[in-house]
Amino acid sequence: MKKKFKKVPSFKNESEEREFWANHDSSDYIDWSKADKAAFPSLKPSLKSISIRLPESMLEQLKVIANKKDVPYQSLVKFYLSEKIHEELEVGV
Repeated sequence: MKKKFKKVPSFKNESEEREFWANHDSSDYIDWSKADKAAFPSLKPSLKSISIRLPESMLEQLKVIANKKDVPYQSLVKFYLSEKIHEELEVGV
């Protein structure tokens, strides 16, 4: 038997729509099995600046490695953190 979906109401503003979807299940209104996958190739992740205290020797070593790889040292740090996070999450599974 095919599921009958409810009609999505009209909203006066974004705030009203946000409130509606916060309190209703979208699967009662939308057939997600027919939805297309969305791709946002130009969307950049939100970044947040942080401060981190490192021993000077560690920072110098990072800069040397980054220089050898011809990448900015901040990018190298992000790469190393990303690898370690992925590794830890995979082990935890």
